[in-house]
Amino acid sequence: MNAYVYGYGPKGKERLIAIDLGVTFPDMDSTPGVDLIMADLSWLEENADRIEAIFITHAHEDHIGALPHLWPKLKKPVYARRFTGRIGQMKLEEAGISSDCLRIVRPRPEVIEAGPFKVQFVPLSHSIPESSALVIDTPAGRIVHSGDFKLDGNPVVGEPFDAELWHQIANEGDGVKVLTCDSTNVFSPNPGKSEATLVEPLRELIAGRKGMVVATTFASNVARVKTLTEAAKAAGRSVCLLGRAMKKMVTAATETAVLTGMPGTISAEEAAECPRENLMLIVTGSQGERRAATAQLSRGRYLGLEMKAGDTFLFSSRVIPGNERGVIRIINAFSEMGVDVVEDHNGQYHASGHANRPDLEAVHDLLKPKILIPMHGEHRHLREHARIGAEKGLASIIAVNGTMIDITGNAPSIAEYIEAGRTYLDGSVLIGAMDGVVRDRIRMALNGHILITTIIDEDDQPLGDAWVEMMGLPETGRSGAALADKIEDELAEFLENAPDKVVASDPKMDEAMRRIARQVAMEEVGKKPEVTIVVSRLMAD
Repeated sequence: MNAYVYGYGPKGKERLIAIDLGVTFPDMDSTPGVDLIMADLSWLEENADRIEAIFITHAHEDHIGALPHLWPKLKKPVYARRFTGRIGQMKLEEAGISSDCLRIVRPRPEVIEAGPFKVQFVPLSHSIPESSALVIDTPAGRIVHSGDFKLDGNPVVGEPFDAELWHQIANEGDGVKVLTCDSTNVFSPNPGKSEATLVEPLRELIAGRKGMVVATTFASNVARVKTLTEAAKAAGRSVCLLGRAMKKMVTAATETAVLTGMPGTISAEEAAECPRENLMLIVTGSQGERRAATAQLSRGRYLGLEMKAGDTFLFSSRVIPGNERGVIRIINAFSEMGVDVVEDHNGQYHASGHANRPDLEAVHDLLKPKILIPMHGEHRHLREHARIGAEKGLASIIAVNGTMIDITGNAPSIAEYIEAGRTYLDGSVLIGAMDGVVRDRIRMALNGHILITTIIDEDDQPLGDAWVEMMGLPETGRSGAALADKIEDELAEFLENAPDKVVASDPKMDEAMRRIARQVAMEEVGKKPEVTIVVSRLMAD
């Protein structure tokens, strides 16, 4: 859900640039039915006339996923490198938005001038091609916004980390004033592993397996997809890619020439005719997503393909915290089929795309910033990153969502706090997290729903009894009677004895009937359901 803003100029009139427009993903516990979650850009919308441009560091969903949903609120030029731009173009066009707003740029030394800012895209290694840091020069000093990165001299696909290039950046002019830096792996104590170290272990694993082999990884990890494909080919297996996201990433990487030498693959129809011992599938769904190929295979057949006893399923990925339950469900389903599940063993089959603590400290030493702003992590990650920076004499601050920081001085300080909530994509509509829609949905899910309908005649008298319809509640309660009948009986007694001034008032009828329904439900089934009251009044001619 990344969305950062830098501003420069007189207070309240600063010119602004936005960096990344990302999403995060919902869960059934806290956001049931929601499709995507993104930042609430209300403050930025109110100041849209001050925005110079939007810069996208790379094409991961948490950095570019909100582009088609939030760009119409800002309508400013979007700068990205070619692969990231191609993904952005696909997203905009799928949403029916012209991609004319996209500006494809080359890496440093090309400079984009945006008001008082001069911005360069600087290549970094990550788990997706063409990830870039941004070097942002302002009249008050140089900022390095790291984006997501790792120190990898041989990432297989994409650009390696170039220490000499960053040494130049650190020593130009007055050096780096501010480093805004990835904090994701700050608690990992060992130096990060190169993507290239996975090649041999994956080849050995695949070559030693009988039956069909299926591997899942992040769809955006084009390097891993290539490594898995090459390992399968070396073992005499044909490869089939399954999953829309993976095919889209490979297509974009090929079209923009960041992926070369990729062995050929076969279609799902061809794979269904291929002998199992000569076949490997590379599929989406490494995080247990219910609609992805991995989950569908765990539930049975997918596009004519199915797992059988003696097959192997490899998770060439790590489980993002919060997704464990879905992944374990899939592992158990495969186990019941007799499929051998291989998870990552101490980094043998997966390498993180984020810098570990020693790598972060190496970057601090290389760039020698005066100020460190930790970003991209939970609060505990930001706090730990600020702590290790302070140990080396770097002025630092923890910036939670909505924090506006003044970084013009020798140490950062809080300038202001702004509202920084969440926006939900709910179906095809954007709603606010505090609008009550999801809250009501959760209440209905937890406690059920009762609809009560009654008719009032022209003389403000009840016409017959009220009737009850229920959803998500037991049919009978502890008394053994039907719950709907019990509620209707209590309502009938209320309507028979209700004062005229109550019957004549919709708000009073609503309040009284709601209270009765919830009280009966609580006594009978121990629930306080959501209740909707419909009072229909007949009008005299």
